[in-house]
Amino acid sequence: RGVHLAQPRGCRPRDRAAPRRPGAVVPQGFEQRAATATLEDGTVCELCLWLAATSDQRALGLMHVTDLGGPDGMVFRYESPTTGAFWMKNTVMPLSIAFYDASGAFVGAFDMEPCTADPCPSYPTPPNFVHAVEVPQGMLNELNLVSGSKLEISDLSCQ
Repeated sequence: RGVHLAQPRGCRPRDRAAPRRPGAVVPQGFEQRAATATLEDGTVCELCLWLAATSDQRALGLMHVTDLGGPDGMVFRYESPTTGAFWMKNTVMPLSIAFYDASGAFVGAFDMEPCTADPCPSYPTPPNFVHAVEVPQGMLNELNLVSGSKLEISDLSCQ
């Protein structure tokens, strides 16, 4: 069962149409999830995110992807609080990433650059996060994925 996403309140309207570029590479083998990012003042942004919930999905992430398709980004979900590092091996899009703890509270964010070298640099994460949301670089503010925000991931699809 899916959720129809109305025009977001508190963030820019998003065209959730299929990729427009011929030959675009979109994420494959991932489900989509409806989510909300809420600022401290109550401003809500409705999001659609690709879900990376298994270790294989998290390892693949947005490698080789040139277009997100309709979703705003990808959420990496962990079953328990974790700390580690992300890398951009074979990732061609520059990305921004925001981290959230088990209560949905923002715990940190940073930008990451594409990498086709070997080895690629690692980006250490904040401690004790359960969700990491990758979006096109520079989009965190527009999507309310900022300090003081709360993230809620639905079990419902946004398709």
